[in-house]
Amino acid sequence: MEFFIEKAILLNGFACILFVILIFFFLAKDGLALFKFVTIQDFLFGTLWNPLAEPPQFGILPLFLGSLIVTLGATIISVPLGMACAIFIGEIAPRWMRETLKAGVELLAAIPSIVIGFIGMTMLGPVVKNLFHLPTGLTALTGALALAFMAIPTIVSIMEDAISSVPRIYKEGSLALGATHWQTIYRVIIPAASSGIVAAVMLGIGRVIGETMAVMMLTGNASVIPKTILAPVRTMTATIAAEMGETVRGSEHYFALFALGLVLFVITFFINLVADAALHRKQK
Repeated sequence: MEFFIEKAILLNGFACILFVILIFFFLAKDGLALFKFVTIQDFLFGTLWNPLAEPPQFGILPLFLGSLIVTLGATIISVPLGMACAIFIGEIAPRWMRETLKAGVELLAAIPSIVIGFIGMTMLGPVVKNLFHLPTGLTALTGALALAFMAIPTIVSIMEDAISSVPRIYKEGSLALGATHWQTIYRVIIPAASSGIVAAVMLGIGRVIGETMAVMMLTGNASVIPKTILAPVRTMTATIAAEMGETVRGSEHYFALFALGLVLFVITFFINLVADAALHRKQK
């Protein structure tokens, strides 16, 4: 029985790798067909995305910059909050509170993105509009705030696990040498858990950049190069979700959306690769 269980686990591992490879070839098969009609340079660095133009324009630079500014905004907001929450849960909160808080934070990840998008449209958008005196509250900042809320559970969970896995003798040795609790946290525990912290940040970024419904509802869907975080933007994921149902199969527009998905696949694959490398980095 043990032999069959080991082989079944091995088979599942190879199946996961096979699925990733098949997804890549599925995207590449139709995505690379776009470059029969559009050059790679025009696709990657073009400043206009307009499938209805004559000829159609498929420059993804505005979409890439829209995804980038929303992702960076969400990361800047979620990482400090997530780290503070993880430190409190792992090192400061009493045991009875620790379990309750950790379960509560992880339950936040169960909230559907469409619900967060709806709440953002009805409550967060008007606040941003009135606070900055904008014509619309559907901006990159609104999307970044919503995505930060969605990324925090992932960041907190992984960071807290990394902090809790630091050997107890590190903490005891630091306290025995006369360091305070706070000095022990930021001079001993956080450096020792740095690989897990980096992995949490990278996985949080991957969670943000792959989000679709919330950003499609909250960012204004304007495919222009953003000049400020208070401007409406359009992300790559929102473009695929909004336009795939309206395109003609086998058209240039159809191939362009697959090429856009291929770019997203490469970006998220790289992010997860960096996170995995950080997570398994040997600690001295």
